[in-house]
Amino acid sequence: MGSPSPLLPRHDGSAMVVGGPTTVLDLGGLRIVSDPTFDAPGPHGYLTKTEGPAVTGERLADVGLVLVSHDNHADNFDDSGRAFALAAPLLLTTTGGAKRLGGPAKGLAAWDTHGLGRPDGGLLTVTAVPAVHGPEDGERDPEGEVNCQVVGFVLAGEGLPTVYVSGDNASIGTVAEIARRIPGIDAAVLHAGAARVPGKFRERPVSLDGVRAAAAAAVLGTPVNIPAHYTGWAHFTEGRDAIEHAFDDAGLTSLLAIADHGTWLSLKP
Repeated sequence: MGSPSPLLPRHDGSAMVVGGPTTVLDLGGLRIVSDPTFDAPGPHGYLTKTEGPAVTGERLADVGLVLVSHDNHADNFDDSGRAFALAAPLLLTTTGGAKRLGGPAKGLAAWDTHGLGRPDGGLLTVTAVPAVHGPEDGERDPEGEVNCQVVGFVLAGEGLPTVYVSGDNASIGTVAEIARRIPGIDAAVLHAGAARVPGKFRERPVSLDGVRAAAAAAVLGTPVNIPAHYTGWAHFTEGRDAIEHAFDDAGLTSLLAIADHGTWLSLKP
């Protein structure tokens, strides 16, 4: 038998996109993983995974917090990602997702907060923020959700950069509301890729496209913007080139932090 993979070294104040939406954030001595997807490529019902992660879940076993924007779709929460999340000490997700998942899951509605002690002695505050998983005029369910219930997250604490993780949100109006209610966000992890699903919303995007990712950066005023969710699944229709082009067209290239998956990026302005 081979020896287990070593834990990924810590890079406090940094983030790493490891594939699809999955992002590692090291903040205040805490390791946080958002929307874990660690399966190998292959079919997941009507969705197809095309790339595996740059970092395996076993190398992130020291995770202290998992964030799941929604548990309904495999591109944000595949089989290995589910096992990883349920083995974590704490999983923050939607109110409906927490009921389905049980175990370490705690549900947060939009604008709810949860405090978590940090190894460095401080407090990390996680605020759930709204997200619209489709066009603004998409048909809404009885709870008022488009597609399904989704939340984003804002992470903050004394001495830490304030970080927004968008989840699968396609609404610039929602981004504007977050910017108004939580000013001074330092960094954003934006789910881009212009995901389109046959038969849904006339195949209009259910996540940000490059143009709207650049618009979100402008509305938020965030000096660091890290795209995720733009490669690894067949229904993602815009890749890195489109995102870079959109930020360049908007004159915002200096605000874009993008690199090969598996590369650490600073969250500090």
